[in-house]
Amino acid sequence: MANVNLKHIEVFHAIMRTGSVTAAARMLNVTQPAVSAILKHFEQRLQMKLFERRGGRLVPTPEAQALLPDISGIYGRIEAIERLAQDLAGGRLGTLSIAASSPIANGFLARAVAGFLTATPGARVTLQSLASPQVLDRVANGEAELGMAYEPVVHPDVIAEVLAHNSVACVMREDHPLALHDEVQIGDLATYPLITYLPQALLRPYVDRALGEAGISPEIRVQVGLSITGIALAFHGAGIALVEPQLLRALPLPGMIARPLLPRIEVKTLLLLHRSAPRSHLLESFISHLRQDFPPM
Repeated sequence: MANVNLKHIEVFHAIMRTGSVTAAARMLNVTQPAVSAILKHFEQRLQMKLFERRGGRLVPTPEAQALLPDISGIYGRIEAIERLAQDLAGGRLGTLSIAASSPIANGFLARAVAGFLTATPGARVTLQSLASPQVLDRVANGEAELGMAYEPVVHPDVIAEVLAHNSVACVMREDHPLALHDEVQIGDLATYPLITYLPQALLRPYVDRALGEAGISPEIRVQVGLSITGIALAFHGAGIALVEPQLLRALPLPGMIARPLLPRIEVKTLLLLHRSAPRSHLLESFISHLRQDFPPM
């Protein structure tokens, strides 16, 4: 889209939202002839018709509909810049964007964010709970300033730093026979139904390897995509959940416990940062807070 400028994008987006030049002009607080002129210039630059006039309204052409998702994304970025400028002008510190794997985001990271906001009242945070590969994509594409995910993570544009060492644990009801043990030997699971991750889940190979090395083939009664689902199933008596237990530690459920599993099924929690993106003071402050608050495993 050669020689397309922000005025073109702004007018196109306003017409798509309102359906008429008059309403778009009112929305943008400019004159109707100005909107018409910019639209005409935009169509000339693109060498295509974007709207057809029907019954006093502008109806988008298929070409306009095809352009809308990308232009909406650009317009959303512009609005984000405007909000940031307003925050800075008002003495606020801006918004920190974080993406994290679901157990991390809903567990201790949520606690860390809450504590940080209490200590830094001028800050705002957006927190997305995603699968680890999606977290990596958000950081690599610059859509998140900070990511937290489980290993392995490999991307040429992303720096991965170890934040903590975690372990898959046995999450079960307090009335389960194995709850009497302070630690559970993996061989003791042979006769009990288990709940663990789906085969395509990031942590499932760790579980399969540990069971194979112990020489046992227990009944895997339920396979889940998220740790929280496994914990909920264990709560309702479906079996022992072999999952990462951060969420249970952060939000204890009455009658539920997590017991360490031996040998340990270890996995690292990684801090993800874009290799070349500048780091704001807000980001640096949060990372410092996070390192102090995140529990060692």
